[in-house]
Amino acid sequence: MTVRRPEPIAQRQTYSTLDWSSTGMYAAMPRDVLLVVGDEIIECPMAWRSRYYETLAYRPLLKEYFHGGARWSAGPKPELRDAQYDHGWVDPGEDGPARLVVTEFEPTFDAADFTRCGRDIIAQKSNVTNEFGIEWLRRHLGDDYRVHVFEFDDPHPMHIDATLVPMAPGKLLVNPERVRRIPKLFKGWDVMEAPTPVIPDHHPLYMTSKWINMNILMLDEERVVVERQDEPMIAAMRKFGFTPIPCDFRNFNSFGGSFHCATLDVRRRGTLTSYF
Repeated sequence: MTVRRPEPIAQRQTYSTLDWSSTGMYAAMPRDVLLVVGDEIIECPMAWRSRYYETLAYRPLLKEYFHGGARWSAGPKPELRDAQYDHGWVDPGEDGPARLVVTEFEPTFDAADFTRCGRDIIAQKSNVTNEFGIEWLRRHLGDDYRVHVFEFDDPHPMHIDATLVPMAPGKLLVNPERVRRIPKLFKGWDVMEAPTPVIPDHHPLYMTSKWINMNILMLDEERVVVERQDEPMIAAMRKFGFTPIPCDFRNFNSFGGSFHCATLDVRRRGTLTSYF
């Protein structure tokens, strides 16, 4: 396995379009901005103005992969005008129905709202991913892939990889608070509920919950990278038949992500198959 890193880019520099101006946020989560499906790398039309130019940090790698044979495409570059956002949005609370910040004015989506599982792709609508964006991706990928859209018991949906995680053929990790009914697509699969997170209350977290402990990284069908201090998750992985690889990463959690967010696998051995 070879690990490549993004290029540093200036985040304090102001940029603008005809309708708005912003500064950048970070380039720490390639899983959010780039979606790899087969031999294609897709730049995502993200809904946050502060992430408008985030893929520039990965441009040297994208060019290199393209010259190496990969297909390189991009979703429609969004305008991100005020019409894209629900300006009357209020927090629904933990028990209220989800009310999304993004409208259907134009297609936007983050790659982290999609989970690849062979020929099937699991998706959710969220505060950055709208129905327009999901439909754009479905048509772009064509008949080789099936896109399934699920809704979970999450009043603040934002990225699916701390809600439902296919770990290996026939094995599924779920958030017990958000997935109270297993989708029929996974009928017959072994399901494990993620253990309660142990991140202390005083640990700073940005735009995420303690369920970021589910943001694991599968290296293959047996080995999984897990936060070293999350002993309940390590024990649960062993019981579920996996080999956990503990790694210190809690300080990174403060940025709103973990192992899955901070990585993007561009090559994996094996053949494209269907697990359903």
